[in-house]
Amino acid sequence: MSSARLEDQERLDELGEKAREILEINWVDATRVFSPRALDAYLEGAISLQSLGRGEELVLAYIEATPQVARELGTDTAFELLSMAIKMFSKTSGAVLVLLFSTAPVAANRLGEASLFHQYISLVNYILAQAPRALRPMLGQLDHLLEVLTLGGLRRWATWGINAHRNDFDALEAYFSLSSPEAEAVLQKERRGTLFVDVQRRLVMYLRALWARNFLLRPTSGDFESREGYRPFIEGPFINLPDAFDDYVDRDDSSVDGVNLYRASAAHAAAHMIYSGFDAESEDASKLQQSFIGLMEDARVEILAGQDFPGLEPLWARISRIAVNRHEETDPDRVGPLLDRIALALLDPDYVDNHPLVVEAREALMTIQEDLENYERVRTAGLALAERAEALGLSFSPSQDVPSIPYRDDNRFLFEKPESAMEIQREGSTDDKRRYVSLMEMLNELDVEYISAEDADEVWVLGTELYDNHGRKYSDIFAEDRTLSPVHYPEWDYMTQLERPLWTTINEKRPQDGDPEEIDAILDRHKPLVRRLKYLIEGIQPQGVVREKKVEDGDQIDLNAAVNAMIDIRMGETPDPRINIRTRLQVRDLSVMLLIDLSESTNDIIGRGDEETTVLDLSREAAALLADAIHRVGDPFAIHGFDSNGRHDVEYYRFKDFGEPYTDKAKARLAGMTGQLSTRMGAALRHAGSQLYRRPSQRKLVLLLTDGEPSDNDVRDPQYLRHDTKKAVEELHRQGIETFCVTLDPNADQYVSRVFGPKNYMVLDHVSRLPEKLPALYLSMTR
Repeated sequence: MSSARLEDQERLDELGEKAREILEINWVDATRVFSPRALDAYLEGAISLQSLGRGEELVLAYIEATPQVARELGTDTAFELLSMAIKMFSKTSGAVLVLLFSTAPVAANRLGEASLFHQYISLVNYILAQAPRALRPMLGQLDHLLEVLTLGGLRRWATWGINAHRNDFDALEAYFSLSSPEAEAVLQKERRGTLFVDVQRRLVMYLRALWARNFLLRPTSGDFESREGYRPFIEGPFINLPDAFDDYVDRDDSSVDGVNLYRASAAHAAAHMIYSGFDAESEDASKLQQSFIGLMEDARVEILAGQDFPGLEPLWARISRIAVNRHEETDPDRVGPLLDRIALALLDPDYVDNHPLVVEAREALMTIQEDLENYERVRTAGLALAERAEALGLSFSPSQDVPSIPYRDDNRFLFEKPESAMEIQREGSTDDKRRYVSLMEMLNELDVEYISAEDADEVWVLGTELYDNHGRKYSDIFAEDRTLSPVHYPEWDYMTQLERPLWTTINEKRPQDGDPEEIDAILDRHKPLVRRLKYLIEGIQPQGVVREKKVEDGDQIDLNAAVNAMIDIRMGETPDPRINIRTRLQVRDLSVMLLIDLSESTNDIIGRGDEETTVLDLSREAAALLADAIHRVGDPFAIHGFDSNGRHDVEYYRFKDFGEPYTDKAKARLAGMTGQLSTRMGAALRHAGSQLYRRPSQRKLVLLLTDGEPSDNDVRDPQYLRHDTKKAVEELHRQGIETFCVTLDPNADQYVSRVFGPKNYMVLDHVSRLPEKLPALYLSMTR
């Protein structure tokens, strides 16, 4: 059996040093999605790409992207991507292959289905064959494109650009980088209302709330040549829904939005899975007979669902009414439009339609309602209606005469024989098989070599705590040593004016512990400063009810001010109109994060009186004093730090987190701070912002403490990371997060204002004053 441990892999030496480092970071994440045999293939893929000689960036992008794609869509899809990249090797550059891997997790997440991802790979191959120069700019914009387009829309958008600009390379690049008017115009034309990927989670929760069970939903892509998606259908344990729904608009401009269309579709299909089953006797019936049997079964399951959830029937009826109203003058002898009219008549008793088939369907429904659990009545009614349709001479075409009501599935669930019950149960089961075991059984199992979660048949549960030889709980050990999955963020390329999706990787590391008494010693050493800060803290307005005098609009009149105003009037002078008192609630609703640059330059020694100290020591002192001040004020705060070793490894440390008490444990982490590597500031700001964004506070603030400009060992252009940091600050601002930079760089005036804004920075020329300035700055900003 193959081993899942990285140190047991035999061919690691064939990778470069940087690739081995990134593989080590991503290995734990890979073991969660790959079996031991798939891990071997994963490593072999990295070695194969290394042997191609297209640069280390290609190998690093593969190592990072493959586990993410496998997590979303499965192992086979991830290795299909590798196979595609190797086939593209002789047709395109290494930079395009890097982009293919870097953007693959975006495509996997947005498409959400292995078959759609396979079609996406085919589209990439098509573009490479027809217009190779278009592929790189398109991949650079893939995140934005898949936010607004379905896969079919993306193919039509790409095909239009290739046909229009095949021989004009400049226009082709402008189109596929979304910098031409034509690109935006076609994009708007192909834009769809509501994408499945944006509502999938809500739909699953919606169905779970209705029927208290899990339903498996997945998207289907419509025809590339038309704007219409496939009808919903049920296949095995899956409810398949179109990958997008436009708003369903009537001729009188009444409409049902895409979200409600998805709700109606998902609820209707789920009702079939709850109340319906395979109709073996009708499997060989004619298409006309199956259409009418399905129509009556749709009505039956909607009545049953409506009895439990009355709000569903009005939604279904509203959509059906729009479908009927949208029919223009059609051939009265066609069955298709008539199916919609019958569906509405069975849903809405107020709908008036005197067609003989509509009348007979309503009469048949009354018979079915006498015993809703009796499916035989449904089949009998459907066969009778089909026979009546033939007697009336109505023409029927299986391909054309289908219901146009968009939320209803195609009823293949009723008439196509399903796979074996065991197979469906195996595919669709979402419940863990738990087995409660004794202490000895658990101890014996712990000696077994690593087993992949894919191969696990059971989850073993021990009823009591398990301790190691040192008396520590295993649950505590695993909680402390857990390895978080890498987090990926985009990065802004100012030269191309494109955002590189998932370009940087944040790896959260456990900070080393130091001696918490060092932090207490810092406070003792700065007792005069602590006393001054105490007065500043006491000067901050307290929380609670505050009465504000001398205002024009208030809750009550200030009698003294009113008397003075009357005296002024009697004396012929202009009175002061501010005679009211306003009562308001003063609340400090603020969350603040101190983000510390921990790059190698913080180890530089500076003079400080008769002593020598480092920038890192001053940062630690400033953080300790600031933490003490904020702790006294009572504001929620966090202290994080970062450094970087290229875009694939931005190390992120949490010294004190929101919700965590400021105790010796947090002080020990602060005391253990170290400085190393480089400063990829934009990625760290985005990650810090993602933590702050989830805070419920009205005001959110990032205090960035740095000793230099953004830089990293894989970037030569000094402007590149400055522009990316500026973009990250703008993104945080749009999320309602303020960013203020305290920099110790004496040359920061050349760039810091452009990056953070003219009022959002402070340059400390005297570095030794940092411990004094930082807490006072915070208190003045949040007064």
